[in-house]
Amino acid sequence: MPPKIQPSIRMGELGVCRETGALRTLLGSCLGVALYDRKLRVAGLAHIVLPKANGTPELPGKYADTALPELIRQMQAVVPGENLKLTAKLAGGANMFNSTSSPATIGEMNTQAVERILGELRIPVIGRHLGGEQGRRMTLDAATGQVTIEIASSESTVL
Repeated sequence: MPPKIQPSIRMGELGVCRETGALRTLLGSCLGVALYDRKLRVAGLAHIVLPKANGTPELPGKYADTALPELIRQMQAVVPGENLKLTAKLAGGANMFNSTSSPATIGEMNTQAVERILGELRIPVIGRHLGGEQGRRMTLDAATGQVTIEIASSESTVL
């Protein structure tokens, strides 16, 4: 039986669930970051819009440098006293506007920022579905940590 899908995570939002259910988001140039603890079966999903908050306090889920610490904090709150052992899977970062005038697209900048922060936090990235020119749907299953990527007119990919 497929997992119960929680309400979709919108741009700049975060979501956490444990043991059952699934988190889902739609991505274009934004980056979806799925964090998962296999033993505790705690799942977290962030829909990151921009690399840096630059001191902006609004929506911590919107920026890579504020979203990842906040997502980890929310995941830890679900399992107080436990040590999280997280892995990450990334999706999105598409070049939705065919911009070739700048050296890096917003999707590439988001990916670089997220991978740098995850490296600093010693969270390994074990799956990636990045780039391209099409948006995608990302679904994280809290029971298994499986991430399913769907792109229109393509077969689903499992990370």
